[in-house]
Amino acid sequence: MRRTWLLFAQTVTIALGIYAVIAALRPDWLGALQSRAPAQVGIGGPGRAVPVLQAPGGPGATPGSYRDAAGRAMPAVVNILTSKALRETHPLLKDPFFRRFFGDKMPPQEQMASLGSGVIVSSDGYILTNYHVVEGADEIEVGLADGRKAAASMVGTDPETDLAVIRIKADKLPVIVLGDPDAARVGDVVLAIGNPFGVGQTVTLGIISALGRNNLHINHFENFIQTDAAINFGNSGGALVDTRGNLLGINSAIYSQTGGSVGIGFAIPVSTAKTVLDSIVKHGQVVRGWIGIESQDITPELADSFGLGRDSGAIIAGVVRGGPADRAGMRPGDILVAVDGKKVGSTNDMLNLIAGLPPGGKAQMTVIRKSRQATLDVTVGRRPRQTP
Repeated sequence: MRRTWLLFAQTVTIALGIYAVIAALRPDWLGALQSRAPAQVGIGGPGRAVPVLQAPGGPGATPGSYRDAAGRAMPAVVNILTSKALRETHPLLKDPFFRRFFGDKMPPQEQMASLGSGVIVSSDGYILTNYHVVEGADEIEVGLADGRKAAASMVGTDPETDLAVIRIKADKLPVIVLGDPDAARVGDVVLAIGNPFGVGQTVTLGIISALGRNNLHINHFENFIQTDAAINFGNSGGALVDTRGNLLGINSAIYSQTGGSVGIGFAIPVSTAKTVLDSIVKHGQVVRGWIGIESQDITPELADSFGLGRDSGAIIAGVVRGGPADRAGMRPGDILVAVDGKKVGSTNDMLNLIAGLPPGGKAQMTVIRKSRQATLDVTVGRRPRQTP
């Protein structure tokens, strides 16, 4: 027993000696060993410390986190506050005699304020938002993520896509990077950034639920990205971004029976928004092609009833007299199947293809008339500006 004790004592003495030498000559070795071990933190108050494991702190990517994507996109997403008069002041109330008579009892002009969001897409201060966010606004104020505020001017609107472009003058503006919605797929993770209910900038998470949603009767031109990321009142005009923080769409609408998010939100693809932006900046409005026709989709029932022999395309229901289509020889009852070689699968396809044609140019329209295919050369007109 004594021999075992002596052996233990000698071992401890040697170990302490080695520790003393390392501590004196290479203390960094001891620090490296300590950093590899999980930290133990006592909880429970003095005298009742319970050792627990705690992960070491410090910067670094967290598995499953989208902090980098949010961090890249959030600075370029702004809050928009608009105000407009609810009614005009009666002309008599502007008369000096009546003003002296009423004095301070003059009724104030009522104002209505609304909240929305927007996305800075250019270092020149251009901001994309929804048309319904700024519709009829007398004043527009933009709040940046860094706390700055600036008055905005209206550049142009496009009610048919529910988009608008406003502009602010400020230095060192953060600009979002435009993504590629054509590369997006159902199931991709997306973030929605905006200012819901005016609580402040908020990020919500979801996936792309569907692509190319149309026939919702929200806008005239529809090609929505559907998402289950929470979108609420005040999110309109905000950003829908991918996991790299690139802009995929402008949040525009929700489907809801209560007014709150139920997981069905719609965003306008950035490809559409970019086209609208470029046209508004260049022309002050969106310029689209037009040929003067009314159409309806071919349904299986319609195809069977009239023996059309096809279930895709758009039936020409009406032709504007003297319009481009009429002058080219298009007639009611024709089935439009292609525009400049691009297949027309539905009325929505037809609208988008014709709208994308440059006014003044010629386009080949392929139609089927009485089971025979014909090609018509149509001189494209300019689509009349639609009033909301």
